[in-house]
Amino acid sequence: MKKRGNKTKSPIDTSLYEKRLIENGTRLIAGVDEVGRGSLAGPVLAAAVILAHPCNIDGITDSKKLSKNERERLAEEISKVAVSIGFGIVDHSSIDRINILNAALNAMSEAVLNLATVPEFVLVDGNYTLPIDIPQLAIPHGDSLSISIAAASILAKVKRDKMMEELELEYPQFSFSSHKGYGTKQHLAEIAKYGPSKIHRMTFRGVCK
Repeated sequence: MKKRGNKTKSPIDTSLYEKRLIENGTRLIAGVDEVGRGSLAGPVLAAAVILAHPCNIDGITDSKKLSKNERERLAEEISKVAVSIGFGIVDHSSIDRINILNAALNAMSEAVLNLATVPEFVLVDGNYTLPIDIPQLAIPHGDSLSISIAAASILAKVKRDKMMEELELEYPQFSFSSHKGYGTKQHLAEIAKYGPSKIHRMTFRGVCK
């Protein structure tokens, strides 16, 4: 009886989408991603980035798979070599007014429009394209499949984390530097004890009663 060999998964080519676009003559390719969608407090923040290809920075992947030190190191390296970087922010009150999906799409649109260089094509993390007049493709789990989106996810995560750390100075009863506004047991206990702050999303479960 033959033993079945262990099948090893081939590593994902995270530049595949970019390579296909480049083969078709597209050079200025932006990746865009957002962070903070599931947070109970603070803004949703998006980053867009146009990388020069091939990108020779090792380790660029979904920001959630990286340590804080790795994200900060990579964000610095990406910032040094990127053709252009843009950010978009939608605050907590706007999130409550227009809902988190629309807020995330608006933040990503703003990030792309804030690029100093206009991209020829945009790779968008998620299931939805953006309400902007630029050719684009939505890629579910794009931060694990596209180096451009992964780079954007790192830039967005690092920038928003720093914002939340600064907000803890303004609202010291909340450990924003630790949980970044997400619904951890610690954060839910803080809301129960002190009540929501001015930057909490009042339409979110865990904040509203």
